[in-house]
Order: sequence, then C-alpha cells, then structure tokens
Amino acid sequence: MLLRYASRREKGKSTCAESAVSRQLSPVRSRTIVGENKANKRESFFLQKALFAASGSTPSEWKMIPFRNCPYRGKEGTTMQACESRRHFLAALGGAMASSFFWGSRSGAAPLLPVSSRFKLSVITDEIAEDFGHALEIASKEFGLGYVELRTMWNKNVINLDEKETAEVRRLLGKFGFQVTDIASPLFKTDWPGAPLSKYSPKAPQFGVDYSFAQQEEVLERSIAIAKAVGTDRVRFFDFWRQDDPKPFREAMDAKLRHTAARAASKKITLLLENEIACNTATGAEAARTLQAVQSPNLKLNWDPGNAAYRGEIAFPDGFAKIPKDRIGHVHCKDVVRKPDGTYEWAAMGRGLIDFVGQFRALAQAGYSGTMSLETHWRGAGSPEESSRQSWAGMKELLGEAGVLG
Repeated sequence: MLLRYASRREKGKSTCAESAVSRQLSPVRSRTIVGENKANKRESFFLQKALFAASGSTPSEWKMIPFRNCPYRGKEGTTMQACESRRHFLAALGGAMASSFFWGSRSGAAPLLPVSSRFKLSVITDEIAEDFGHALEIASKEFGLGYVELRTMWNKNVINLDEKETAEVRRLLGKFGFQVTDIASPLFKTDWPGAPLSKYSPKAPQFGVDYSFAQQEEVLERSIAIAKAVGTDRVRFFDFWRQDDPKPFREAMDAKLRHTAARAASKKITLLLENEIACNTATGAEAARTLQAVQSPNLKLNWDPGNAAYRGEIAFPDGFAKIPKDRIGHVHCKDVVRKPDGTYEWAAMGRGLIDFVGQFRALAQAGYSGTMSLETHWRGAGSPEESSRQSWAGMKELLGEAGVLG
C-alpha cells in the first residue's frame, strides 16, 4: 500500500509518504479555461433550455444563465480541471436535470440547478456517505454543489488512500465536475508530549486514523501529497488535544505551529487551523489568540461557529468579532442546541441556536468569498444522507435569507 494504515501498533514508525506519492501520482491535469465564445454560449443556451424543460418551467420563465456560472469556468487567470467529455460538462452544470430525461434523481424529485453564491459552497463528503461516488452524486445532482471537502471515503481516511484509490477519487471528482476545497486531515489531533494525557484523547481511532506525536511529520507529508494529487493547496489541521491548563506548554505549541506552517509554505500549501471542541483552539477568542501568536501568512483559520458554540461561546457575534477577518480561510457549517442540563448536541442547520443569517451577512460584509462546507454531524433524520439532505436544505434557506445566494 502506498499510504499504509497507521494504528497504535505502528506508532514510532515513519515513512516519507510525500516523495513516494510524488513519484507515483501525477497532479490532477488542469488547463486554463478560455473566455466565452459563440459556440460555448450557444451550447450553454440549448443545455439550459433542456434543464428548464426538465424542471417543468414554461418558456416565459426561461432565463439565460451566464456561461461564467458554469463551475468549470474560473475567473481570468485561474486554472480548473478540464471537462473530459460532454457528459462531464453536463455534470458540471448540475446536469442532473438534463439527465432526468433518462433516469431522474434518487428521491424521485427533479434534480437541482447548480447553486450560485458569493461563497464557494461545499460539503464534507463522508457526512453524506462513505460511498464516495454516491456522496458526489448527491452533492452534485441534489445539492447543486461544485466543491467538496475530503476527509474519509470507503471507511478510510483520505491520507491513507493507496495509489489505485487515489486514482479512483480523481476519476470520480472529474466525472461529477468537482473541485476540492481542502484535505480535512487529522494533523495534530494528538497529545502534546510531556503534558498530562488529555481527557479528550480518544481511546479508539477517529476517522480511521490514530497517529502519535512522533508521526505527525508523516501525517503532514501524507496530507500535502494527497492534496496535490487531487488538485488543492489547502490542508486542515488542529491545535493538539485540549489541556485543562495549556499555559505551561503554549509557547512550545505555538513554536511547533509556526515551524509546521513554514514547512507547508515551502511546499506552497496553506494550512487551515480549525477551532475544534476537543483541542486547545476551540472558540473564536482562542482562535484570535493563536492567530496572533502564529503570524505565518499561509496559516489561516477554518472558522467553525458550531464548534465554538458547543464549547459555550456565543459564536456569532461574540466569537466572530474577535477573529481577524483577513485570516479566515475556510468555514464549516453545523448547528447546535443547548439541552436543559446545559450540555450541547448537534442540530440541523437552521434548527439550532447559532445566528447563521447574521454570520453569513457578516462574512460577506467583511469581503469573504472563500470556501464554506456543510459538516452535518447531526444524525436526527435517521441516516447520514437524509440528515445531510435536511441540513443542506436549512443551510440553503439561511444563505438565501442572508442575501448571499445568486
């Protein structure tokens, strides 16, 4: 296996995964998408007529959607994965409506047109299903998304995929016309050496991995390698399992974060620090402190209002107000409710206590136009797929209310 699974029995072992991957996996082929020409406009127009016809719209309701809204067409000077076939072009347009002439969606309802937003909307695929192809189909045809975040697939962590599995991931991303926002790696989800064992340190692997502190360099190498293989330059990471009193170790931990950011910068990788309930940076206030201590330009925040609220902070507006807005590099979306006993549990988007309408508006007003992923977590609808379906519906409604769609 190119990227072998690391269990507790493997702690202390180390391999240089990045060099092995770079030798055996070529980067995702990309090309610069050229500007609109008459043929593109003509094809876009006739495809959209078919899409609206499939949705049951009348001719008077048809409205030409600019070709620039096709997920495959980037801003001037950007590169995006090339459409390999007409079938992929249909997928990139959310072409489930056109294809519904032939098979329709799983739920029996007409599939949706791609969602247009000032944000690059995404979903963590394993929140829908571990079957990666099925998760992409739902995200494309039902959710209308053009981006996905990768954490696990086929019950295997993304950084442990072998060469064949990585090739299959790339094939499926191309089939459905997706770009990858970032690799949701487990980097630094580990205990700090010399500190008391954290009460949040898991007794079993999380998301298919369990690496020791000594193996974190390997985790970084693997994360960078798989990021490059799937065409992204961003890797999510954490701030070590939470200590009741991190002060005696804080300076050393900050130095490690700075060192790691420098390592990533040498590979042209941006690190996204997630404020995680079980880690030392969990809230907006704690994120502001860490960002102040670690000024590396390629270290940005993966702002997660749900995690901050779960830790007891009023995520918006209080936690958000403390964060330097120019350091936000990614956003996770999940909602929470507070139970009568004072503890928290996950909720579908729009059914919890977080003011996401205000949060979305504030992000837009701050000039943020980056990636934003649904990270459902809630399982109240009986299955990950249905729970994510309902949570996405809630998120889309909130985005619309905030005026950041279209």
